[in-house]
Amino acid sequence: MNPVLKLIMKMNKLRFLLAILCIFTISLEASNRVSFGNISELESGNLKIVFNLDKVALINSYALDDPSRIVIDLKDVSLNEPIKSSSFSPIKLIRASEVGSTTRIVIDLKGSVYWKKPWQVKFKDRVDLILEIKRDKKISKNLRDIIVAIDAGHGGRDPGSVGKNILEKDVTLLIARELERTLKNTYGYKPVMIRSDDRYVGLDDRYQNARKLGADLFVSIHADGFRLSSVKGASVYVWSEEASSITAATLSKNKLTTSPEVKSKIGKLDVRDFDEDAARTLYQIAYEAKIDNSIILAEKILEQLKRDPYTKMHKPNVEFADFRVLKSIDIPSVLIESGFITNPDDARRLEGKAGRRMIARSIFLGIHNYFKVKPKPNTFMESQPKFVDYEIQKGDVISEIAIRFGVTIDEIVNWNNLKNKSIYPGQVIQIYI
Repeated sequence: MNPVLKLIMKMNKLRFLLAILCIFTISLEASNRVSFGNISELESGNLKIVFNLDKVALINSYALDDPSRIVIDLKDVSLNEPIKSSSFSPIKLIRASEVGSTTRIVIDLKGSVYWKKPWQVKFKDRVDLILEIKRDKKISKNLRDIIVAIDAGHGGRDPGSVGKNILEKDVTLLIARELERTLKNTYGYKPVMIRSDDRYVGLDDRYQNARKLGADLFVSIHADGFRLSSVKGASVYVWSEEASSITAATLSKNKLTTSPEVKSKIGKLDVRDFDEDAARTLYQIAYEAKIDNSIILAEKILEQLKRDPYTKMHKPNVEFADFRVLKSIDIPSVLIESGFITNPDDARRLEGKAGRRMIARSIFLGIHNYFKVKPKPNTFMESQPKFVDYEIQKGDVISEIAIRFGVTIDEIVNWNNLKNKSIYPGQVIQIYI
């Protein structure tokens, strides 16, 4: 081919890619404004504060003391009008200001409160940003729970991998429910399920829903399958455009990468949506921090899986793959392949309650150990980092608990003054980790 013609073709290709990038950028940078909605009291006693946005925004929230206040930063959002609100105990005042391209909302409080991380709900003509607070006299500082989004892979019309008398979608939901129960029974955590039953949820909807629920972490649970029944073991993945192995590349290509439907959206983005691909070019710092934190989280979960006497590892190190479900720009995200349901040993482990329970405990401890090195400000876990309150569940034995938490049986006995090393379901013990 003529060299000049080759050059022209390359230039045309470059222009096309730049045009696509511009479309993404324009879509994301389209005007987004915020205004005050209302304050209402819920049946639970919580106060619900609502702000109205034109579209989903990248947000950051935190609390400050002396004086007590909650701060919400909205990236690339302007004020539609000055925000004013009357006093509504325990709220003194709600105020807002623009700092560069960021709008900062400050809720001044009369005292310390328990608060929930703000989340966003998308409607046809707007997006509601919702914050819930509740006064609690026992709280000396403004604190909240850590929110963990649990994503049970596949579901509904998508069965995932198929083994002998076992489907991936069923296994992932059972493990997810076990993890949900463990987090619910551990002080300072609040689990939210992306799917809680056998239903189909789109890949983009999974991480977008996690953001709307205010998640601090996103954990996607899967089980693999392969034509050779001898292949077995668990793996832990984080997102990357470049796969770290042939296995990761195959998984990305076959079931979890960008779908044709997603690709067809190029140039047709809904301005109410927050597009992750475009956001990476505009929010590079947030994106790099999310990747770094995802790797740390994956390493902590991997460490625990290696200690699990029931689970063997397929990959000894954290793997990287282009999994669409992990693409959230601002939420540390990991994907766990709990084993191969096409392998007889893995299938038996995943079909049994003990095996699934140990997988869930490994994920939980990985999450907990992550927050020990990456503490989340203004959370109950940050205020009590030395121990966890663990509720004994049916089937638990002290030896397994000790293995999972990396302590000895005698330490558990001494910390909790256990007589005859006896435990029972519903009992709450403290474990120092």
